[in-house]
Amino acid sequence: MRILHILDHSIPLHSGYTFRTRAILQHQRALGWETFHLTSPKQGKVSAAVEEVDNLVFHRSPPLGGWIGAMPIVNQFALVSVLARRAREVIAEVKPDILHAHSPSLNGLAALSAARSCGLPVVYEVRAFWEDAAVDHGTSSEWGVRYRLTRASETWVLRRASAVTTICEGLRREMIEQRGIPAEKITVIPNAVDIEAFKVREGADPALRAALGLVGKRVVGFIGSFYAYEGLELLIRSMPAVLAHDPDVRLLLVGGGPQESALKALVRELALDNCVQFTGRVPHAEVQRYYDLVDLLAYPRLKMRLTDLVTPLKPLEAMAQEKLVIASDVGGHRELIRDGENGFLFAQGSAESLARKVVEVFSSQEQWQRIRTAGRQFVERERNWAASVSRYDGVYRKLLAGHPV
Repeated sequence: MRILHILDHSIPLHSGYTFRTRAILQHQRALGWETFHLTSPKQGKVSAAVEEVDNLVFHRSPPLGGWIGAMPIVNQFALVSVLARRAREVIAEVKPDILHAHSPSLNGLAALSAARSCGLPVVYEVRAFWEDAAVDHGTSSEWGVRYRLTRASETWVLRRASAVTTICEGLRREMIEQRGIPAEKITVIPNAVDIEAFKVREGADPALRAALGLVGKRVVGFIGSFYAYEGLELLIRSMPAVLAHDPDVRLLLVGGGPQESALKALVRELALDNCVQFTGRVPHAEVQRYYDLVDLLAYPRLKMRLTDLVTPLKPLEAMAQEKLVIASDVGGHRELIRDGENGFLFAQGSAESLARKVVEVFSSQEQWQRIRTAGRQFVERERNWAASVSRYDGVYRKLLAGHPV
């Protein structure tokens, strides 16, 4: 089986998108499939038309330059044209059986254009709805002109692809109920983790614990980027009520991002300077040392389309390490966490509900090992990459047999 993956961007760039791609490609190859890989002009400036990274060969598209690359809307049409032309060149060279385009829809448009000239089936994978991601990052407004155009493009590709895959049930439901895509056409290939990469560790670095003032303390932590939708303001606002019940609790915030200054100002306003510790960004190789300090990892995401529809990866990484997790009850979290079984949920948007749940968790330590074990088992059983990637087999084989999915 020969699959040409058409991608927005790839390693060596670092993002959740590139890490998912790498995991998919590595596990498809482990199944004996031949995979080929083409990135769009969004990869940026590259050193060669073909590049090897981590034992994976990527065909590159030339970046958009000059006035075309700078003009909104025009640059989107130009990207599709460049990527479709490059796809036809790579198809002629590697002779794939299937084209597999991944979000955003511009890649799907290019794949469908290239497929028309060679009669190949197209699988389109939705990792998020790009119009919602743009809203959450502040580059678009909900139901504005750009939002509507992006949404229409996505739906157009969904209707014309031979088969559709997506990362979670929330996105699948949206496609069926709001966009009229037949349920039997869509297969969920959930986000997962490489379970072997996450070890269950005992104890934390005593020197680091002491340096951060956490000796003898119970630690609630967040490790990641400080975006507004992550709900970190809510987490900080919950702390006075938590401390009123348990003055030995501390909040550890590891990372940085657009909200960092506002969050630090809020800590000063609430006089929590001695109870909330900001570390700033830490090198990737050091992140595990900070995970080891945390008793309860918090994911207080706010309710919006992105967080309701898309399942995040970080709670899975925490559960793989047998860490306790507490999360808001937005749709993306409810797909992963069963309250009191493999983690804890609280009412989204409510600092009071979050505080009550944190106090409850720290008051019931006899339950911790059972819940930690259940979290690890959930990841081992349902959210490891080998299990997720095996789901592509049925999708591809139906298309190769000439049957639409």
